[in-house]
Amino acid sequence: MSKPKEILIIENLAAFEKVVNRDQQPYDINLMVMPGTLEDKHKDVDPEIGIPALRRKFNLIYLILGGVHDVHLGADYRYLKPNDLVIVPENFVYASSNVHSCTGFCIHFKTEFIQPLLKGSLAEEFPFFDMEANHIVNVTAEESTRIQEAFQNIIREYNRFSPEKDYILRNYIHILLLLVREIYRPHSKKIDENATRSMRLANQFKRLLEKQFMETREVKKYAAQLHVTPKYLAEAVKETTGKSPRDLINDVLLLECKVQLGSTNKSITEIAHELQFEDQAHFSRFVKQHTGLTPTDWRKKV
Repeated sequence: MSKPKEILIIENLAAFEKVVNRDQQPYDINLMVMPGTLEDKHKDVDPEIGIPALRRKFNLIYLILGGVHDVHLGADYRYLKPNDLVIVPENFVYASSNVHSCTGFCIHFKTEFIQPLLKGSLAEEFPFFDMEANHIVNVTAEESTRIQEAFQNIIREYNRFSPEKDYILRNYIHILLLLVREIYRPHSKKIDENATRSMRLANQFKRLLEKQFMETREVKKYAAQLHVTPKYLAEAVKETTGKSPRDLINDVLLLECKVQLGSTNKSITEIAHELQFEDQAHFSRFVKQHTGLTPTDWRKKV
């Protein structure tokens, strides 16, 4: 039987800081906001594990300025470049296998913290939080400086005692979001305009995959929804990502396996059933094939 684990470590920021960032400071479990620098937040991350696959019940925005940092973000995987701005909506599957010597700024916040300043949903006002949006954009040096200043204002206020602290923080975060929206729009439009037909098809496939991987794992079914042949889809995805559609299906499924193994106390049998594997043996073979470890051994490692 697997050793006890904190269930759903992503539910609150206090647990996230303790388990992922290995920060042993006492934090209020009702914490709504956590800003900081990447060098501070990542200084104790285990380099052999990185940031394990998980879903957060809060949003994340970060700006990387230097260092090594890769991301598995839904069906996407890439190494980040200096001045990459990354937006991770709540409940979006995220992981990082390589995190070394990173510099930059980040903030986690719960949507309800800034809800009083919103007229609609977070994704309606700030489209970069939509599940189907581009979640990584490379900003210019000037834009990066403006974003850094907004982060610095948030961090200063967060570390200052004030009876108006929550009100000021809420407004500073809102300013950051407005700034990101202003910067994000032209970059996202440029990405869309420069996308080839193969890129657009590959992106459509990845968006479908993120929504349907639990019930749909056959390439031909995705191709049918996209009104192309399986061969054409395979060629477009390979040209754009360097991987086959089957590889991307396996990548997304493996991330979900890691989320369930790493952040819940569910049994191997329960996870296999929930992820719609034929049986526990099939699930175990899949995990072993892609990680080199059995589900039990992988769970012990993390």
